[in-house]
Amino acid sequence: MRTAIGSLGDRLTGLLPGRRDVAHMRRNARRDLLAGLTVAVVALPLALGFGVSSGLGAEAGLATAVVAGALAAVFGGSDLQVSGPTGAMTVVLVPIVAEHGPSGVLAVGLMAGVLLVVLAVLRAGKYMRYVPAPVVEGFTLGIACVIALQQIPNALGVDKPEGERVLVVAWRALSDFAQHPNWTAAGLALAVAAVMLLGARRWPMVPFSILAVAGATVLVQLAGLDAVSPIGDLPAGLPAPSLAFLDPAVLGSLLAPAVAVAALAALESLLSASVADGMTAGQRHDPDRELFGQGLANIAAPVFGGVPATGAIARTAVNVRTGASSRLASLVHAAVLAAIVFTLAPLVSRIPLAALAGVLLATAVRMVEVGSLRAMAGATRSDALVLVLTAVTTLALDLVYAVVIGLAVAGVLALRAVARQARLDEVPLDRGEHSAEEHTLLAEHIVAYRLDGPLFFAAAHQFLLELSAAADVRVVILRMSRVTTVDATGALALKDAVEKLNRRGIVVTASGIRPAHRRPLAAVGVLALLRLGEGEYATTPEAVRAARAHLERAGVLARASRTAHKEAEEPALAKRILPEEAHG
Repeated sequence: MRTAIGSLGDRLTGLLPGRRDVAHMRRNARRDLLAGLTVAVVALPLALGFGVSSGLGAEAGLATAVVAGALAAVFGGSDLQVSGPTGAMTVVLVPIVAEHGPSGVLAVGLMAGVLLVVLAVLRAGKYMRYVPAPVVEGFTLGIACVIALQQIPNALGVDKPEGERVLVVAWRALSDFAQHPNWTAAGLALAVAAVMLLGARRWPMVPFSILAVAGATVLVQLAGLDAVSPIGDLPAGLPAPSLAFLDPAVLGSLLAPAVAVAALAALESLLSASVADGMTAGQRHDPDRELFGQGLANIAAPVFGGVPATGAIARTAVNVRTGASSRLASLVHAAVLAAIVFTLAPLVSRIPLAALAGVLLATAVRMVEVGSLRAMAGATRSDALVLVLTAVTTLALDLVYAVVIGLAVAGVLALRAVARQARLDEVPLDRGEHSAEEHTLLAEHIVAYRLDGPLFFAAAHQFLLELSAAADVRVVILRMSRVTTVDATGALALKDAVEKLNRRGIVVTASGIRPAHRRPLAAVGVLALLRLGEGEYATTPEAVRAARAHLERAGVLARASRTAHKEAEEPALAKRILPEEAHG
């Protein structure tokens, strides 16, 4: 018991910040301060927009960016990660808001945070690397489409229609716009999106999002465009911490959404941290510590009225590109947003919703990497299928189903590809020390098959059919040195095939069985069936000698030898008789 407690304590200690983090923050403090300020400028409209899109309001997005951004920066496993509300999380939160209300979202966020901490303690971070790239690209494409569709009501200046599916809501919003068009809102949204997309091509380091939003806000105020709705009143500061949203009676019904939110937070955060690693030299994140930091961030954010948070790929990329070298930049980003909340809330409240919709439309467009999609779709048909299926499922159902279905289909296709590598080939016997006559006799009664590749459930049936149809011989030698893996299903199929050969009077033995494969083969009784003479054989020549000894004991070789001599004498005798008959 003490050992288990000590091990748990060591794990928790390893997840906490250390002196290295503090020392690293002092190296390039000025550069980190500038990077943090730049990221805050980029993050402000995104935090507001994703807060509005989630259904909890702009203040929830700001609270998430401040609280979760600061805690994830301190306790996370990446020096460069920037955390906060994201579009992917918004996609998951919208149906939760519709079904359980704002308090349900806050409870889900807290529960998801606890789950993330548990995953970190269990060291589950390393398993996230096994998510296939087509799944990641597919749900990124699907998320981008969902984010764009979610912005249609605000971009068109219409009230958000009723409905749970984003496609239905977007279609109803288009119908309302067709009946009562609001060209001011639509033009403002398109203008903001165009400024961001076109400006970033020419001057990628300029924060066009905040410039476009500020310009749109000034235009609306000066021109008195009442047709465009603003964000509305914002509190001058963060809400007081509270757990009033927790209702023990409904926690059970919120467990499934909490698992989905935790899975998404883990996946997106670790993906974003990996992207940051790839953009720098020498930076490597700690996946378990990253989960721990995200867990603490998601536990704290709902207490202040914030939505669940994850690592944000776009903001993290801006952080890296502007020269950030430590987690100080992420802390500065959160501090600047906090200062904005406390000092500029009245100004922020006047930002038009259509302008925020334009920011998120441009963000959705930027999320789609056309080159990466082309490369993934052109790699293999399986990759293309997984990508398209994941994207369509994200759009038609939700992100959690999309990831699960994408992983399942990718796994099945991968197993099929591996199973196709399994082969069973007949190989000629080595002559060795045998004479030509002996080798010919042995080849008539002994056949060797080489098993190549995996012997597992996906390929077992193929092995069973091919091996059971072995030629009519006395001994079958299975050369198993090239078998890569064996599971219970494969071992049972091999046993079935061996038993069928035994019933035909054919003895089966094996050579080159790897030590790692002995356990499943012994468990189902295959090893007992493969014993010939002394047992198993390390090499094929040893198995051939044992097979020859078996044939000699059975008198097969002697009879075969006499038959062969007799058949060889008959043509010679015929040659002697035929001339005599001719003279007779």
